[in-house]
Amino acid sequence: MDPAMNSLLKWGIENSNASGRSGDEPVREPRGLSADALRALMGGPSDAELMREAMSIIESSDPEVTHDAKMTAFDNFEQLIESMDNANNMEPLGLWSPLLSQLDNPVADLRRMAAWCLGTAVQNNVKAQERLLGLNGIEKLCKMALEDDDEAARRKAVYALSSGIRNYQPAMNEAMKKLPKDIVGPDHVSATDMDVIDAIMGKLRDR
Repeated sequence: MDPAMNSLLKWGIENSNASGRSGDEPVREPRGLSADALRALMGGPSDAELMREAMSIIESSDPEVTHDAKMTAFDNFEQLIESMDNANNMEPLGLWSPLLSQLDNPVADLRRMAAWCLGTAVQNNVKAQERLLGLNGIEKLCKMALEDDDEAARRKAVYALSSGIRNYQPAMNEAMKKLPKDIVGPDHVSATDMDVIDAIMGKLRDR
């Protein structure tokens, strides 16, 4: 069952049961509805549907889909994945690979937005950090942070890389392999050493 509909069903059961309690039973406060459940109740699309729709616009090769439409879709997608639940839904929805592929988009604005979305998805989210690493996203972001000829896109790649490696040692180790020694230094870097990571990211931004 769709999670939104499941939430809506539970809410309905709880609130219908509340009216049938005996006088001796304590009254339990009804739970609020999730945003997805409210949208289902009102007939609107779920977050998952909105995420899929945004990505379909971003990937579209239809000449009638404008650059502005793709930028708006990216902005909407980024706002949706600020929710950790939505960020973690990217995997079952099959949205990781399409998002990562946008790092190679010939349009700098779209590369920048893709990096921004990646940074949002992985921030303080180990599950998303694991997925980014597993799909070679750390390598892609290192390359973009070093080589992209658009400064704004390059800086967003640094942001995404920074979010992807913090407090997640496997990603930190991968970044150490892919970044030049004059950036990361010769020594092992702990993913929990925020001062050292800040210094590395500062060097990347200033290149």
